[in-house]
Amino acid sequence: MKTLNVDLGDRSYPIFIGQDLLNDAALITPYIHGKQVMIVSNETVAPLYFEKIALLFSGFDLQSVILPDGEKFKNLSILNQIYDGLLTHNFDRSCTLVALGGGVVGDMTGYAAASYQRGVNFIQIPTTLLSQVDSSVGGKTGVNHALGKNMIGAFHQPQCVIADTDVLNTLDNRELSAGIAEVVKYGLLGDLAFFDWLKPNMPALMRREPKALAYAIERSCSDKAKIVAADEKESGQRALLNYGHTFAHAIETGMGYGRWLHGEAVAVGMLMAAQMSCKLGFIESQSVNEIQQLLENAGLPIRAPEEMDVAEFLTLMAKDKKSIAGITRLVLLKKMGQAFLCDDYATEVLINILNQHLHAPS
Repeated sequence: MKTLNVDLGDRSYPIFIGQDLLNDAALITPYIHGKQVMIVSNETVAPLYFEKIALLFSGFDLQSVILPDGEKFKNLSILNQIYDGLLTHNFDRSCTLVALGGGVVGDMTGYAAASYQRGVNFIQIPTTLLSQVDSSVGGKTGVNHALGKNMIGAFHQPQCVIADTDVLNTLDNRELSAGIAEVVKYGLLGDLAFFDWLKPNMPALMRREPKALAYAIERSCSDKAKIVAADEKESGQRALLNYGHTFAHAIETGMGYGRWLHGEAVAVGMLMAAQMSCKLGFIESQSVNEIQQLLENAGLPIRAPEEMDVAEFLTLMAKDKKSIAGITRLVLLKKMGQAFLCDDYATEVLINILNQHLHAPS
């Protein structure tokens, strides 16, 4: 087992990474406050892991809420099911919520914990690669709105994160690829050595080799933990973690939540951001080709959905949380392995990239 620490002073917490962690009650019980525990999971994950996780909380007042599965259910209406469970069972301020699932479950449980009685404790047990390397770490919580992804939320840090690599064995190939997109992101935005490691090791990740997966998760979490420790509330450096996401969120919102997996949209968004970085003279076309090849080797899409048009794309991008005073700020690459926040670019270059994707021949 590897243990990383997210250094946030009195709100610091560990990330545990390894195999067979879900059988270790001693790992999780030190982070339970009070006697009331609510496990929040979904209809896909609960049948696989709920009974195993429930055994960890012997002696606690244990309740559960099982949500429908899918990004389209990440909304205020479904969020109320968590509040209903907490209130029905008279959960108090000393309770602990446990998020057992992927990014949707983690984000919604975290937001419920942030807002229930103005803040209670929660623990992340992520069950997808994407949630293990990204969404479970850093305290971003929230839900989607029909007009914009993750526009309603709060920063609320977990007590700990338990990333058991064994659960990835039940992940389907599409979800695995989606998680790898976020892994690639860390290499591009600030860890070029990791990007270079990914190129020869992508086949091992696709084969789910435990050592390769554990290393990729540890390296990704380590990179993110450093950024979160330096900028918890995304006032500067943390915005770089959104590399590719301004394009990606437009795809997810425009296509309807759930039609594209988050990681699939991020893959296309990262490539679009790289192509724009090249058009602006920051990186070479060979670098763009390397990024595209790595994404293809991970089984990820490399073109935006042709059902969208340029005007719609621009409108949705403008709703991004990084936008200020009507300016759509983008995370681009100053060079490979070095991202930066850019608001000084010609709109024509952005439109050119969108046209390149949306009007490309099939």
